[in-house]
Amino acid sequence: MKIRTTSTPLSRLTFVLVALLVLTTLSGCASRGRDDGLSARRAALVDKSLAQIGTPYLYGGQSPAEGFDCSGLTHYAHHQAGLAIPRTAAAQQRAAKPVPRSRLQPGDMVFFKTGPNAYHVGLMIDRERFVHASTSRSRVRIDHLDTPYWNRHYIGAGTYLR
Repeated sequence: MKIRTTSTPLSRLTFVLVALLVLTTLSGCASRGRDDGLSARRAALVDKSLAQIGTPYLYGGQSPAEGFDCSGLTHYAHHQAGLAIPRTAAAQQRAAKPVPRSRLQPGDMVFFKTGPNAYHVGLMIDRERFVHASTSRSRVRIDHLDTPYWNRHYIGAGTYLR
């Protein structure tokens, strides 16, 4: 038995319109989220910072060859990712766009007040951990933002990406 189907111009048009609607909806879902340029820059900041793990701490240091202090590390990572930012932790915080702690993303900077005139900065590598040049361990390292010490000294977060 042979089944015969007929196709009218209206049914073909309906099929094409439904197919376009489905494709448009699916492509909209795929493109949700950050644009690729922003994601790539965040990834570059994280990668450049993580590449310095173990580099010695040096007050005023701002290169892998000599070592880093905290703001030297964030300054270096941003420079390597094509962004110009101030050199000191306090100036970096003043110039950055504030980010609520609940919305931290990789590449955002976290700021701490560690003494009467001392500021510290690190760069988030995920939503919980940050990389920084630590005087306490004398090297670039990773720490968890929610440890009691960092929680107590946390004063804010910012970014140069938004």
